[in-house]
Amino acid sequence: MALLEIRDVVKRFGDFTAVNHVSLSVEAGEFFTLLGPSGCGKTTLLRMLAGFEEPDEGQLLLDGQPLNGVPPEKRPVHTVFQSYALFPHMTVEHNVAFPLKMAKVPAEQIKARVAEVLEDVRLTQFARRFPHELSGGQRQRVAIARALVNRPRVLLLDEPLSALDAKLREQMQLELINLQKEVGITFIYVTHDQGEALALSHRIAVMSQGKVEQLDAPENIYSYPKSRFVADFIGQCNLLDATITEIAADRMKVEIAGVGIAEVLPVAGAAVGQQGTLTLRPEKIKLGATLPADVPDEIHFKGKVHDCLYLGDVTVYIVELENGTRIETMLPNAAPGRARFFDDNDQVELAWRFDAGHFLLA
Repeated sequence: MALLEIRDVVKRFGDFTAVNHVSLSVEAGEFFTLLGPSGCGKTTLLRMLAGFEEPDEGQLLLDGQPLNGVPPEKRPVHTVFQSYALFPHMTVEHNVAFPLKMAKVPAEQIKARVAEVLEDVRLTQFARRFPHELSGGQRQRVAIARALVNRPRVLLLDEPLSALDAKLREQMQLELINLQKEVGITFIYVTHDQGEALALSHRIAVMSQGKVEQLDAPENIYSYPKSRFVADFIGQCNLLDATITEIAADRMKVEIAGVGIAEVLPVAGAAVGQQGTLTLRPEKIKLGATLPADVPDEIHFKGKVHDCLYLGDVTVYIVELENGTRIETMLPNAAPGRARFFDDNDQVELAWRFDAGHFLLA
């Protein structure tokens, strides 16, 4: 049995349906992420798990026991908010001890458990400091320590890193991964940041308009999106409209609108004449002034550089094919002293393997 089950849950606010018949399960010890754009329903779902909202329909179960109607303070679930919500007049150790005092835990137990959890988040030396004396990352760890001190079955995290700068966010991502492994508590994490979700999660539920579009491991969501929305939302992706022209056992031929014939991996339920979308990640596409034409299983097209974007570790190139279609690709900036390989209007060639993309049926 899964630790947490969400069964056909619906939440409405007036005429607006924020969560629309969502069903999913979360395993014990899992780092599970709810990912999607603003307004997709992920935070509403988290608030229902925390007890701050009640479902209009459906069931929430933890260890097989219903959560519906159970007040937040009686659920073995704690929430870490984006704002941290620390008490400014209390020291770190007093902030962390607060939930235990409210639960009337004996003083000697409080001291031991606070010391244990501060060691887990590497804040022992900051125990007597106040929140204003800490960095953003340290305050975040205090908030996590306070949520963990009661040993909840599930820790809910609502965009906890969004207020941090890029470098600190990366450090905190690594700390969260390590902390989750150490404490073994189930994390349910809400974010709109695709890179963060891919880096942190065992599994991701991608949400849109109150529904789960895809629930899978990060590598499957990235490489094998199940919908055009997921392909477009997760990272950068070329979306090429195409029609199936031929189907064989190990591959299909598709005609990409305005581009030409390409080969792709077959998909279940496909039929000749059926329309769909070829999803092709930029890093799967080769780019060069000239490319060998005799490489097996590769598709080649010619074009010119329309634009480029320098991102430090890579440069993204927008290549306009001879018919005007634009395809995004990228090259790593690995050569010493050189940041750009091509300039606007340079003639180039593109190539990708038949199995580089993923075909979505319309």
